[in-house]
Amino acid sequence: MRALHFGRLRIVTSLALLLAGYSIFCALSVAWTQFLARPYQDPYQDQPLSRRMGLVLLLALAGLQGAHFADLSLHQGWQDTLAYRLTLFLVAPSFHLFSRPLLQGPGLRPSRVPPWLHFVPAVLALVLPPQAARTTAFLIGAGYLLWLGHSLMALRHERARFSAEATLLGTALLLAAGVAALGVLPALLPAELFTALYASAIGLAFLLVQTTLSLRPQLPAEVREAAQATYLNTTLAKVDCEDTLRRLGALMAQQRLFTDPELSLAALAESLGLSPHQLSELLNTRLGKGFARYVRELRIDAARTMLVERPAASVLSVGMEVGFTSQSTFYEAFREIEGSTPGQYRKLHRRPTVVSDSSAPIG
Repeated sequence: MRALHFGRLRIVTSLALLLAGYSIFCALSVAWTQFLARPYQDPYQDQPLSRRMGLVLLLALAGLQGAHFADLSLHQGWQDTLAYRLTLFLVAPSFHLFSRPLLQGPGLRPSRVPPWLHFVPAVLALVLPPQAARTTAFLIGAGYLLWLGHSLMALRHERARFSAEATLLGTALLLAAGVAALGVLPALLPAELFTALYASAIGLAFLLVQTTLSLRPQLPAEVREAAQATYLNTTLAKVDCEDTLRRLGALMAQQRLFTDPELSLAALAESLGLSPHQLSELLNTRLGKGFARYVRELRIDAARTMLVERPAASVLSVGMEVGFTSQSTFYEAFREIEGSTPGQYRKLHRRPTVVSDSSAPIG
């Protein structure tokens, strides 16, 4: 019986080591693609705090996973260090400060708590015994999870737009909640088993987030726009929505504004005589999509036509001509909307070549 228990623990530990290593590389990848590479329609371009806190969060999680890897494989005891406890206290507040502006939008329900105040509880890592400090950090994390759940519930009316993504991210949230519960009651599990489960939960959460971003790269921008539409009192009371939508359609059809790689919500709103919040609400409430999705669909629609009508044009040249800034973003958007790559679409819809019969009589 004891041998069986030991064997199961070794399996769990091996899985934890694999997921811990994956987490470290995934954290670096997400940090680059989401915060450092500045992708098109960067949802953090006017939210420097979200960008900084996102990086802090990823570095903190990578640091925790590094400690878990060292403890599980080499028994180094890094979880008993002050650096580990301080890092543990960084996770919940950095996640809160990262996600709050995205879930509630700029200028909406501003917090009266200065950002630095969220990190004051980290002082407890200096004065509490190691186990008590870890338990306290998990309790604080549980409180932030309750806030996150409440914020996500406020977006429930938008769930039809994010059903698959919400399922994946909801699973990640449940994993975090389970770890927080176990962290509050550490005596329930042996130290090595808890470390393995904690490392596995972080790794699985990274896997779910990475899968979600792969399925929908522009998800952060779309969630932010949906949040703006949810929290704002209507800004369209004095706007002729039907006329504005007609003018918007004319601008896109005649001037093809969507082909401008630098087109922004603010610039398009100004051309329509609206504020960015008004245009965001108009797109969300009348068309059921945010600005990023709206522009992306127009570009893909134009690209579909060009791929068929201009068979000699390279796929990259088509993507650049309709407004994408790189082949990778064009492929991601095309696959997301059309379900295939541009090359596959062109082959499937290739027009038959008309061959003239030189032997046919003339006249």
